[in-house]
Amino acid sequence: MFEIRIPEKDAEPRKQHIAAHKISTIIMSTSAALSTDAVRLALMNNIDIIFTQSDGHPMGRIWHSKLGSTTKIRKRQLEASLGKDAVTFTKAWIGEKMNNQLEFIKDLKKHRSQMSEFLDDKISRMQNLLLSLKGLEADKIEEIADSVRGLEGTCGRMYFETINYVLPEQYMFNGRSMRPAKDPFNAFINYGFGILYTRIEKSLMIAGLDPYVGFMHRDDYNQKSMVFDFIEPYRIFVETAVFRLFAAKKVNKAHTDEIANGVTLNKEGKELLVTALNNYMESETIRYKGRNQTRANAMQQDSHRFANGLIGNNKLADEGQEGEDNS
Repeated sequence: MFEIRIPEKDAEPRKQHIAAHKISTIIMSTSAALSTDAVRLALMNNIDIIFTQSDGHPMGRIWHSKLGSTTKIRKRQLEASLGKDAVTFTKAWIGEKMNNQLEFIKDLKKHRSQMSEFLDDKISRMQNLLLSLKGLEADKIEEIADSVRGLEGTCGRMYFETINYVLPEQYMFNGRSMRPAKDPFNAFINYGFGILYTRIEKSLMIAGLDPYVGFMHRDDYNQKSMVFDFIEPYRIFVETAVFRLFAAKKVNKAHTDEIANGVTLNKEGKELLVTALNNYMESETIRYKGRNQTRANAMQQDSHRFANGLIGNNKLADEGQEGEDNS
């Protein structure tokens, strides 16, 4: 078992015990310590340990030394990155991301008839952007990369403009801001994306894929390019969880701290977001590929499906968890 010790002011640390088989990941942020015995127990139970910066962005991780993947998958991943497969997969991932954004706004419209004119305009323009993406053709991703980024970026700006428009007045923000976030909404989004990066990296590695060999981002030096590619359809998970918190007015000034030129989540804010995001991904179920399952499990199955599709083993890909035989 793991023993978690939580400091208490003027008192002995509060202790909590959790069985190893109930844990899949340990995320270490700032001001935390981990014993070598805890590391050993994690490795024995195939629990990965992730170290993050204060904004949730992953810095590194500890994996079991027996972690491996078939050479065939990674060879095919590299080959695919150099040809038309990269075009096909990139268009699919970015298209799904844009479609998720479009469907999100359509859903907003169902409950905001007074905003229908504004929302209809955004929906129409985003639909045209999606059609333009589908119409792009090339033999190599480099030939259309700038066009893809332009369409994706324009759609994203419309999407976040719409979210800002429908939020309660006290939460409105002026576009996306990264590091640092300029407002609480972006601070929540950025931290959530940091968590999602670690989840995507883990799912890719379990499926036998190389997180550094990407398609659209493969020329970025020393970056986990495939993580940046593969994450796109799943950003909606974070955005939806965060939007729910703000729309329900569950976020207040006690959840963020001001820093130089921006805003960051404090301990209370991180706890609020992590709980909401875990519930959304791990507890709520959706109908996916003919099964009732969590979003986290669906994301892992997509990683297996992608890996097995690269080597032409679509039967294994469609059998979900059996695809783990390739890792």
